[in-house]
Amino acid sequence: MNTDFRPPNLALTTLGLALAIFMQVLDSTIANVALPTIAGNLAASTNQGTWVITSFAVSQAISLPLTGFLSKRFGEVPLFIGCTLLFILASFLCGIAQDMPMLILFRTLQGAVAGPMYPITQSLLIGIYPAHKRGTALALLAMVAVVAPIAGPILGGWITDNYSWPWIFLINLPIGAFAAFVVARQMRGRPLLRQKTRVDYVGLLTLIVGVGTLQVLLDKGNDEDWFSSPFIIGCAVVASISLAVFLIWELTEKEPVVDLRLFRHHNFRYGTLALVLSFSAYFAINLLLPQWLQRNLGYTATWAGLAAAPLGIVPLLLSMPVGRYAARFDLRLVASLSFVVMGTTCFLRSNFTVDIDFHHVALMQLLMGFGVALFFMPTTVILLSDLEPHEIAAGSGLSTFLRTLSGSFSASLTTFLWERRAVLHHAQLGESITVYDTASRSSLEQLGQGNLQLGASLLDRMITQQAYQIGFNELFHVLGWIFLILMSVIWLTRPPFAGKGAAVTADH
Repeated sequence: MNTDFRPPNLALTTLGLALAIFMQVLDSTIANVALPTIAGNLAASTNQGTWVITSFAVSQAISLPLTGFLSKRFGEVPLFIGCTLLFILASFLCGIAQDMPMLILFRTLQGAVAGPMYPITQSLLIGIYPAHKRGTALALLAMVAVVAPIAGPILGGWITDNYSWPWIFLINLPIGAFAAFVVARQMRGRPLLRQKTRVDYVGLLTLIVGVGTLQVLLDKGNDEDWFSSPFIIGCAVVASISLAVFLIWELTEKEPVVDLRLFRHHNFRYGTLALVLSFSAYFAINLLLPQWLQRNLGYTATWAGLAAAPLGIVPLLLSMPVGRYAARFDLRLVASLSFVVMGTTCFLRSNFTVDIDFHHVALMQLLMGFGVALFFMPTTVILLSDLEPHEIAAGSGLSTFLRTLSGSFSASLTTFLWERRAVLHHAQLGESITVYDTASRSSLEQLGQGNLQLGASLLDRMITQQAYQIGFNELFHVLGWIFLILMSVIWLTRPPFAGKGAAVTADH
């Protein structure tokens, strides 16, 4: 909704809006480096710890399509303030959680209220800035969205090491309270337009049930031994039926909660496919790296965050120039260059060993930053390029929904595959070691300085470390090929890319 309203202090209002988004985006990455500590403190496995990430991402993705309905029903400013206050309430509850199920429940609530925050903030910025300054305002918001993931691992690691993990959630309280107060004060004179709109309850219900049970299946599958478990079979049946009904209903509903008919557009179809798959691989890297640094290399959470942080430096520096000049080139070429850079860094990581030093890890993150800088803007413009002007908002929302959902699924699959490959390699590496063999027994006693049991324990630890390292290398080799294969997907799109979607994006 665009109005002629201008807040008394535009800079202060922008600060309040930006702080809320900084807080929300920060919470999507701040827990990554703290996962081993959280899982250990709450007596949970690494697989269970991943639910701290996936529960947030899934509920956020599900609530995204409701943004339009909620903003019309309650108004944009009340929705922003309500979501911000509920977000800090959920953050407080996460901070005082006493066990893993309780933390996952509150992270689900936190993600649900986080969903509408970014699109509503974007809409409010468009409304309070004059047309010729909207691009600058949205570039500032994009920069905040880039800085927050950089700060997340560093801040999360530092807080975890020097205080305790609950504070990674409790720091949201003063930030969110200040943002809500400032925006409420500055925007109180803005006209409030509300209208009663119908909501697609069938679509929403089948979406929640289908996606929710599919996520449970992915997260619990390994613990329950997959389809030998009646529980997993039940989840698979419920997810299949719910998602099938969801697809059929949404394609026939006049006002669907998720407009799947947008996939009739060629560039939107293939551009969204490229975005979803590449973001899944990108999310897998961001989840896998800090856990590997702590588990295999013995890094503290702080140093794991510092090693991962260089990823955001180049995107921060190049976001404005890329936004300004990338459209002068064939955007498929720009996106392909991004995939080549990210794929190459994955192949290089697939040769890492347990002896790799901090500088090589950080340098690889810095190099990958060039790929990230060239990734989001070209892919987004391509997928929006052949939509009609009135379809842009729905198309942007649908692609964001699928991108967020893909990150959650990627987290579950990455953790499962790493654990499964590590178990396999541990068995292969240790199959020739036995205390009943004279040579093996002698080696174990030598390793344990005469203590056979100590030697066996030390050797098992070394084998476990190498098994996880081999699994890590294998996953990054696969991720490298995924990025290279995606070049063929992005070239399925067709120019022109400076069409309807790009024009609307530039105007906004």
